[in-house]
Order: sequence, then C-alpha cells, then structure tokens
Amino acid sequence: MILAHDVDGDGPAVLLLHSGVCDRRMWEPQVPALARAHRVVRPDLRGFGESPMPGEAYADADDLAALLDSLGMAEAAVVGSSYGGRVAMELATRDPARVSSLVLLCPAFRGVDPDEELQAFGAEEDRLLEAGDVEGAVQLNVRTFLGPDADEATAHRVTQMQRRAFEVQLSADALEPGPQPERVEVDPSRLAVPTLVVSGTLDLGHFREVAAVLAAQVPDAEHVELPWAGHLPSLERPDAVTDLLLDALDRRHPVRTH
Repeated sequence: MILAHDVDGDGPAVLLLHSGVCDRRMWEPQVPALARAHRVVRPDLRGFGESPMPGEAYADADDLAALLDSLGMAEAAVVGSSYGGRVAMELATRDPARVSSLVLLCPAFRGVDPDEELQAFGAEEDRLLEAGDVEGAVQLNVRTFLGPDADEATAHRVTQMQRRAFEVQLSADALEPGPQPERVEVDPSRLAVPTLVVSGTLDLGHFREVAAVLAAQVPDAEHVELPWAGHLPSLERPDAVTDLLLDALDRRHPVRTH
C-alpha cells in the first residue's frame, strides 16, 4: 500500500515523519519555508491520519521505501519526531542508501527501556482505553507530550490528530487477523549518515535519556538540547524549529538553538 502523503516544493528531498500523537498535519508550520528549496514529503504512517492499518504484515521502513519509489526519489534527508524518529532510524537501518541525513526530534528508541514515569503513562492510557474513555486517553496524551509553550490552538490540533489516531488504531484492533508490524532492530553505531539529535529540557526523562544515548552512540552525531522544549518542539515553537531544520539541511550554517 502507498501511504497517504503530501508533496510540496522542488529540490533535494526531505521526508518528514510525524510523532505518535500526531499525523502529517503536525508539519504544516514548517512546510512553507522548507519547500522553498526542497521537495518536502509528508506521509501518514500506518494507523495515523488518512493511512489505514490493514490486517497484514508490514514494516514502516518498507512503506517509506515504497513511497519514495512511487515518487521517483532515490534518497532523502529524513526528519523524525518521537515515533517518527524511531521509524527514521529503522529506514536508515533497513535501506541505508535511501537516507542522506537524519534529524531526530525527541526520538523514540527501543534500545532504552521505559522508566517508571513512562510506564505509569502507558498504564493509565491502557486503563482509559480499556474503559472505553477514548477522550480521556486523548487528553492524557496532549497533557503529557505537548510542552508549555504550545498555545490553545496547537493543543486543539494535537487533540484532533491524536483522536484520529485512536479511531484508526482501535478499528484495526477489531480485524481478524490484525495488523502485524515487523520489529526492525536499530544499532545506532551503524547509522553512517550525518545525524542531529534534538532533545527538550522539559521533556519526559526517558526521551532525554534516549537523546543522550543516541548522541553518544551514533558516529559523529550532533546533539542540541532546547531549554524551552517539551516533547513536540516543532509545534511548541514552530519558527525556532523551522530555523533549526533549515540549518541542519544546509550544513554551511551553524545550528541555532534559540
């Protein structure tokens, strides 16, 4: 299947991968600036936005390779937020020729075990969903992952995106057989592309640890910590992250952190 996606602009390809509480709409603040000099591709990964979740085996990395093939793109710079950061590393592991560089914003990574705080979040989310309180689970995610600089309009957008993700994923849970995601193991020491790891000082401790581990293990990785950021910096201060991405995509300029 070809993922639902948008393409904007022309130039070197940039693939934007959304977080697990959002979908491709999360990148709307960044697209106009990026598309001035890049061909910007924004997919909805399976189970998010307009991409369904059929009852079959799949790997997100393979879905992305198929999407790039359909667009005639041999490679792309890949930007991933949270879950999208994990998928970005899976694509670089599975099909390294596809990835020219990585920008990982508060990425997820299976190589660091969840701490008590994140386990408690997961348990509460499961409790709410098992009780049929989808709206409660939506609001739990918004409160947990959206940092203090986000305004009310942004919180509303994240609420809509997370609610849609639950709709798609809960519908898939009812399938027989259900979706069968393949686990792609990532060895950070083998990611041989320029990599920028971004963390937020106000993010959950687990994700700050993930960023530190990746920055230490990915060869020659650069690590930038944003003192104002929670878990979704591209939504919390869109202009600042747009500048950061433009700098990362054009290595002639230093990365700005303001």
